Amino acid sequence: MNTAELLVQCLENEGVEYVFGLPGEENLHVLEALKHSSIQFITTRHEQGAAFMADVYGRLTGKAGVCLSTLGPGATNLMTGVADANLDRAPLVAVTGQVGTDRMHIESHQYLDLVAMFAPVTKWNKQIVRPSITPEVVRKAFKLAQSEKPGAVHIDLPENIAAMPVEGKPLHKHNVEKTYASFASIRSAAAIISQAVNPIILVGNGAIRAQASDAVTQFATQLNMPVANTFMGKGVIPYTHPLALWAVGLQQRDFITCGFDNTDLVIAIGYDLIEFSPKRWNPDGKIPIVHIAATPAEIDSSYIPNVEVVGDISDSLYEILKVADRQGKPNPYAISLRSNIRGDYEQYANDDGFPIKPQKIIYDLRQIMGPEDIVISDVGAHKMWIARHYHCYSPNTCIISNGFAAMGIAIPGAIAAKLVYPDRKVIAATGDGGFMMNCQELETALRVGTAFVTLIFNDGGYGLIEWKQENQFGKGNSSFVHFGNPDFVKFAESMGLKGYRVEAATDLVPILKEALAQDVPAVIDCPVDYRENIRFTQKAGELNCAL
Repeated sequence: MNTAELLVQCLENEGVEYVFGLPGEENLHVLEALKHSSIQFITTRHEQGAAFMADVYGRLTGKAGVCLSTLGPGATNLMTGVADANLDRAPLVAVTGQVGTDRMHIESHQYLDLVAMFAPVTKWNKQIVRPSITPEVVRKAFKLAQSEKPGAVHIDLPENIAAMPVEGKPLHKHNVEKTYASFASIRSAAAIISQAVNPIILVGNGAIRAQASDAVTQFATQLNMPVANTFMGKGVIPYTHPLALWAVGLQQRDFITCGFDNTDLVIAIGYDLIEFSPKRWNPDGKIPIVHIAATPAEIDSSYIPNVEVVGDISDSLYEILKVADRQGKPNPYAISLRSNIRGDYEQYANDDGFPIKPQKIIYDLRQIMGPEDIVISDVGAHKMWIARHYHCYSPNTCIISNGFAAMGIAIPGAIAAKLVYPDRKVIAATGDGGFMMNCQELETALRVGTAFVTLIFNDGGYGLIEWKQENQFGKGNSSFVHFGNPDFVKFAESMGLKGYRVEAATDLVPILKEALAQDVPAVIDCPVDYRENIRFTQKAGELNCAL
């Protein structure tokens, strides 16, 4: 047995189902070992696509997704997806080939110090310098990748080490016991919550990772406290729940902003500062905060909790419920915002304008997607509208990159989603800019049999940047954001996919239904009216939050 074969045995021991990547000269021994393993190797068209697939696989399963590249340019191509996983708290293990250790001290073809390069975008990364340490490196990599807060790790395997003979076996895996919050912190949190008049719950992706949806819903319901979720916290509480205030996190003010302006307590559950800065909702640091999470609070002058309840989130919430008493308290102010929030959403139900308003596209999308179906959002102007208008019944049914926020994630992410949940409908929602960054992976989707729909919000430009330029420099004042596009229908058909073009607002729903019924991937070109972007900014600027 050689080191590469032992490495693959260790991956099997970790329960790895898929490795996403590209073949290369320096990872030949790993590829040969994978060929004789139980693991399915998914050959992608670009290493970035491979990393994004591993990223979203990790988000959806809680198990580390694995991606593989060769050295040099293959490894640099992985970087964006690896960084995205790390800042989006998705467990991921990246494995790179490398020159032999006998070439590292001299100038060598395609050689880069990959351990140094991956250090800023991973929780941990190591080179396997001796065959015998392989089981320890792999076990540690997966343990760290999957531990709170999860993220990316990197293993570098020189080609001469990969070929060396070795004796060994994978290390035994054991489940880490849950940790529980102290009774003192439970009592302190319960006392603060019991006294608050206008509390609001801010829930983030940490609650999804902890599978605490039921606990959050019961906690909010029993104590009658409204719930706002971050972009990555969608579905923790069903959007139909009368206490659900939907998503917060836009840079513009919104109805939900009024809830934070008038609160006397924020209960942050599984909240991550990297996703939605507390300076946006607590700029002067005066709002009292109860921090409930698996890990202690990060340091920020606008996020200094009065009490930190650190431990298993569900257990913490249930324990607080035993002690907290809000009987006789009036409805918190933020509950009154729900009618405005819902009314703003529903006013676009029958809009027939064309190009189609983004609110209408997303309204129609929600109507045809089931409670457990999945939308993978790319990054761009459409992401902001999806964050605001696409609401979820269940966790992990709308995947948004909002830590690193990397364009190009939607199509690779949809492949991963369809591999994990082959019986669910999956939509890759992307702008035309993001589509062109990883559209080559549609061939991968066809080849591996993952039939999903790519919905392109087509505005012929980088709409989010144009929106920001107009916000900063005035309406109509934008530059360097417009481009041309191929014929997306012909593009899809040239790859053996189904292609559709929306030509009226009434076309969208029937086209979506037909596309989702196909047994091959489908692409929908949907013109979008992004004049709504600046209109929303103007409307937000007029918002009055006075009680």
